[in-house]
Amino acid sequence: MEADALITTRYKLLENLFDERLRRLYAAAEAKALGHGGVKRVHEATQVARGSILAGIKELEMGAHALVGETRRIRRPGAGRKKLVDQYPGVTEALERLVDPTTRGDPESPLRWTCKSLMQLSRELNANGYRISHVSVGSLLKELGYSLQGNRKTLEGGTHPDRNAQFEYIHDKVGTALSAGQPVISVDTKKKELVGQYKNGGKEWEPQGQPEAVKVHDFVDPELGRANPYGVYDLGSNQAWVSVGTDHDTASFAVATIRRWWSTMGQESYPDAKELMITADGGGSNGSRVRLWKLELQRFANEIGIPIRVSHFPPGTSKWNLNSAISYSFSQ
Repeated sequence: MEADALITTRYKLLENLFDERLRRLYAAAEAKALGHGGVKRVHEATQVARGSILAGIKELEMGAHALVGETRRIRRPGAGRKKLVDQYPGVTEALERLVDPTTRGDPESPLRWTCKSLMQLSRELNANGYRISHVSVGSLLKELGYSLQGNRKTLEGGTHPDRNAQFEYIHDKVGTALSAGQPVISVDTKKKELVGQYKNGGKEWEPQGQPEAVKVHDFVDPELGRANPYGVYDLGSNQAWVSVGTDHDTASFAVATIRRWWSTMGQESYPDAKELMITADGGGSNGSRVRLWKLELQRFANEIGIPIRVSHFPPGTSKWNLNSAISYSFSQ
């Protein structure tokens, strides 16, 4: 937040001029000015201990008489509680071994396969002789450059030696078809959704204390079923068609969606089409080994009177929409 950045800047400018008393009084004044949550924000902005900020607030509330006599005593240099890293010289290395055991040389860590919460890390450190609270564990982790993070999909599976050649082949085929004004579509089943009053991640404005009531359990409603969206994307016109079924995601439903797209959009967009090219996943209702998918496509090709060429994406590459490992065609 901008206000917190300003606090940090002001504190850094004055830090070398402060003694211990002025440091806590300055932090306390900033915290009181911020109001609710001010102590936490000032602590994070200046790294002044929460206890010191709270003590400074008490002094400010007591008034000027609190600043005379014994209360003005300043500790001698080096006095006060020692830092954890000074009190326990090996605590940093011990903590890193628990948080990242495979790279820190401790693959037998008891926390390796558990959720590494601050409380669990604190308990494990205490069991190894380091008296440290979960709050201090969090502070140490921040100093070491750690933060709470979710996982990220970045790892690819194994690749076939001919993968690049496959990509170039399908790229050329698609490019040739588009250059000739022929229709090229990509088909895929989208995420299935429950139909009915179920909880979802969205939010909407409602009177306070009156949220929309939904079902407690996410069981399929036998009457409404599950929505199965199946999409057809036209690469040439950059348009799409989606059919939603409530029964099952079958090959018949997949081809029926392509048929609806052709009769509603495709035939009008490509009146002189001499062939139709389809790119699809290698599995699911339009899988390369699904016989019903091929049978239904042959029937569709007979109906429209033009050949249909199909190219399937290699495993794990469907997000790239123009890659193929398996190709075949259907003629009238």
